[in-house]
Amino acid sequence: MSEVPPLPPPPPPPAPAMALAPSVPSKKKLYQAIAEGKAPVEGDFEEARLLLTKRESSFRKDLQWVLCNKYVPSLIQDGPKCGLVALWMATHLLKPVKTMSVEKVLQTALEKGYTAQGEMFSADDMALLAEEVCGCRVQRLSGGMMGGNAALVLKHLTEGWPILIPYDEDFNHEPCLRQGHKAHWAVASGVLLGLVQGSVTSKLFPTDPTLPWLHLSEGSVPAELPLDAAEEVYILAKQGKSLRYQLWKLETVAQSNAQLKEMDPQRASDGTHYVLPPGGVEEGLAGQVVLLYSQTN
Repeated sequence: MSEVPPLPPPPPPPAPAMALAPSVPSKKKLYQAIAEGKAPVEGDFEEARLLLTKRESSFRKDLQWVLCNKYVPSLIQDGPKCGLVALWMATHLLKPVKTMSVEKVLQTALEKGYTAQGEMFSADDMALLAEEVCGCRVQRLSGGMMGGNAALVLKHLTEGWPILIPYDEDFNHEPCLRQGHKAHWAVASGVLLGLVQGSVTSKLFPTDPTLPWLHLSEGSVPAELPLDAAEEVYILAKQGKSLRYQLWKLETVAQSNAQLKEMDPQRASDGTHYVLPPGGVEEGLAGQVVLLYSQTN
């Protein structure tokens, strides 16, 4: 009787499976985390009133203060799309309002060659993009925001139209002086004017119910608003890293806007492609703002 061959040895146990690393969600920026789950304060004067109440002691008592503002919605940017987000916010003040997504604005900017990552380093390209996506009239001012241009800026804001402003952004989103290394875009939608006493009447500019020293410009601004009597000027602005309005001295944002010279060297050498005009950031942004009007205006 033949012997039965021995059974082959059992196969070695399988190696323990490697534990898969948990998928890591893209890390939120601090400004995104701060805004998450919050909502902006809506209304032409509501948030400005809160700002002025907190800073009431900083406004000169010998001036008459008039507030003009048209509310723009807030939107938190994702990536370097500050200019596109500012444009999206500004479109809500144009008539007729064209509802569009920031993605649509980005797609148009990419197709036209104005941007590679969402960045906008040219006020001229921003003006062209605004015309393209909004069908609005656009005026690009150069030569800074002071001097003769200051009157144009104030007239534009008091009439209820938005202005796109490039500036250097500090850690708290306020204007600063970094030679363009922190270049950022904001939309201005309002202005606070400190006028010589007796410049306006409560009949044309009613006093605020909670701040009796403040006059409000409601509806269309009367031609009687004497802009040449302004001794102090602040602008109300929003930008894509906060849901909130901010109140900036005109001189402060004008200085920031005027000194935009170059891209942050670290950003310029990080291997990412950006679209820059021939003269760089200085030629593209310094001393320039973009005024938007409705076609019917």
